[in-house]
Amino acid sequence: MVKINFLVTALAALIPLVTGSIWYNPKVMGNAWIKTTGLAEEKLREANMAVVFGMTLVFSFMLSLIMNVVVIHQFGFQSMLMEEVDLFTPGSEANTFFTTTMEKYGHTFHTFRHGAFHGIIMAIFFVTPVIGILALFERKGAKYILIHMGYWLLTLALMGGVICRFS
Repeated sequence: MVKINFLVTALAALIPLVTGSIWYNPKVMGNAWIKTTGLAEEKLREANMAVVFGMTLVFSFMLSLIMNVVVIHQFGFQSMLMEEVDLFTPGSEANTFFTTTMEKYGHTFHTFRHGAFHGIIMAIFFVTPVIGILALFERKGAKYILIHMGYWLLTLALMGGVICRFS
């Protein structure tokens, strides 16, 4: 049976905090981000940072959980067979098929590069449209979208790579 490695998932959940502290640093994209949001630095300092970082960690863990299913293809194979009543009954036809297939292909595509590729795909085709739609309704420009898109490309590539390689 394919299982989530919760230690790797928890460690990958730290990646958005690390990349965010670098990406949104004033020496990198921080000043540009502040300008595009229209927020004053004083307003940003008023935030309860314990809540901000705590919730970021919770949301990051949620992303890490779903990234497991995205980057590890064996979850998809297992889910295709889940309605087989005797899937986990040793010796059954379904169990023999599943076990044989997993023995042969259970560790294919478990590389950092493969996981990073899927992270990039998620950033481009899932996260960017969400950011884009929000930006349109919030009347933010292309620069705002590109700043966040760059962050999520880097972050999800690293998360996908770590999860795929070390799970």
